[in-house]
Amino acid sequence: METQQGAELCFPQLLNTSCKKPTRHHSGVVLFYFLTFIALMTAALNLLVIISISHFRQLHTTTNLALLSLAVSDFLVGLVVMPVEIIQTETCWFLGDLMCAVYYLLPFIIICASAASMVLISVDRYLAICYPLHYPTKVTVKRVRFFVCVCWFYAFVVSVLLLYDNLKQPGGYNSCYGECVVNISGDLDLAFSFVIPISVIVVLYLRVFVVAVTQARAMRTQITTVTLQHSQTVMRSELKAARTLGIVVAVFLMCYCPYYCVFLISGKILIGSTAEALMGFLMYFNSCLNPLIYAFLYPWFRKAVKLIVTLKVAQTGSCEANIL
Repeated sequence: METQQGAELCFPQLLNTSCKKPTRHHSGVVLFYFLTFIALMTAALNLLVIISISHFRQLHTTTNLALLSLAVSDFLVGLVVMPVEIIQTETCWFLGDLMCAVYYLLPFIIICASAASMVLISVDRYLAICYPLHYPTKVTVKRVRFFVCVCWFYAFVVSVLLLYDNLKQPGGYNSCYGECVVNISGDLDLAFSFVIPISVIVVLYLRVFVVAVTQARAMRTQITTVTLQHSQTVMRSELKAARTLGIVVAVFLMCYCPYYCVFLISGKILIGSTAEALMGFLMYFNSCLNPLIYAFLYPWFRKAVKLIVTLKVAQTGSCEANIL
């Protein structure tokens, strides 16, 4: 009987302080395979986005560079964050308290970088719609690359600040050996990872919406000159891109809001708990939805995927293919 009880512990030699091994039920097995499938889909779909934008020269635009940053963070969610999260819910934590704190740095950095990339996309659309004459000269590929780096550096700094106490005193919030939980200030995470980025996004898109309505009314008038007709075509293209990215932002909000609503209610949440894991997976699911949105709304993405799947990208000069 003692052997059976010992076998149920993460560390049988520590009878009084060891956590019990998680018990797997039938529903848990189904959930395990479902989440594994979602993780694989997330990594595969975002990898297609990364290859598409990186390979084809026509897609080397400022807007797509911001999308590439978002796709990289989404790809890491599917490749690293979700699998480790799934494994952690099924087994004990054997890597020690310090590695537990370090591990949680990764999802915090990735999620914060996703929000920062959304802000960058919104700024890009705002400048393209509201200041179309200055956009080509002010928003260059080199500058966007710089701000992409700034977004990821911001995510790293914020994540370190949020987990500083846990990194300084690893395992301080574990109730037993074999557990991996950290505790952060909900107010800080809410402010830097959600409220500030989302406020900027909403304000910019409201401004874009107002300008879009004005432009749509102007387009209904008869246009006679070739120059104005060309401007109308460009503006329609920019507005279509803004609508598509607006959908991406709306889905982002729907997936992230439940997680941060808990912070608004309680101010703190135990990272690693069952409730946090469920809301976290909803947040991670956003990373799988983004490339699906591109597939439905971006014709260039569908063309690029066909070329990638059929291995035509391996042919010489395929990067010059016309997919727009």
